[in-house]
Amino acid sequence: MLPFNFTYYKPESIQEALELYQTLKVQGKTPLYYGGGTEIITLGRLNLVYADAIIDLKGIDECKIFEVQNDKLIIGSTVSLSVFEAKELFPLLTDTSKEVADYTSRNKITIGGNICGRIFYREAVLPFLLADSAVITAGPKGIRKLLLSEIFHKELQLEEGEILVQIITEKEYLHAPHLSIKKRKQWDTGYPLLTVASLKKDGYLRFAFSGVCPYPFRSISMEEILNDQKLSYKDRVLASFEHLPNPILNDIEGSNEYRLFVLEHTLSSILSRLGGE
Repeated sequence: MLPFNFTYYKPESIQEALELYQTLKVQGKTPLYYGGGTEIITLGRLNLVYADAIIDLKGIDECKIFEVQNDKLIIGSTVSLSVFEAKELFPLLTDTSKEVADYTSRNKITIGGNICGRIFYREAVLPFLLADSAVITAGPKGIRKLLLSEIFHKELQLEEGEILVQIITEKEYLHAPHLSIKKRKQWDTGYPLLTVASLKKDGYLRFAFSGVCPYPFRSISMEEILNDQKLSYKDRVLASFEHLPNPILNDIEGSNEYRLFVLEHTLSSILSRLGGE
């Protein structure tokens, strides 16, 4: 149970959702957009989230799509993570998302909810950062289509009242060689220590990270070093650490020193398995 009362709305179009949000704001309400609701429930119970109006986006057709059209994979923001296991159109996304929580939770967690969430892991964003994916958003200023890398900086930079509608990935990336490695210190479905996803495009390895810093990220400068064939795998990995964003996480899941130790072995394994020559 949530420690606050709220009014529930389920619009059937993007425009209806946007207008509803603005109307509620004018009325002095505190509205929240809702996909799967798991984070609202979790943080609401801790008094870290409050809303007196919930706008459920799952009734909007554009937010429910999951298919390839014109050589592009289109994923609506309210598609649940479990769907990627049942319909494996983007194997790297499947491998990454199936490690989020347990299957029952993944039935409720949506791709948009994971990417836009406040819990800092948000590992479902990693494959899209690696695949140069684009996003469609809708807000008071209209529809925007941007590369994810242009709008994701530590978190998805949405304007007040704006929603993530779709994520679009070019077909050429969908079956590229890849790996997603998640390391946990505790039980199989507990919070991760860290996750590293890698995708190989035109012989070049791309890397994205979750759980290393307080936000997910892709580092081009780290990639350049990790692809430097003049260095040994170990030297590449250690040199790449100089380009890690700070601070490195230091929490109950693991100290910053332990995270770097695990990250070193994880990156070395990826280089070996995907062929970093």
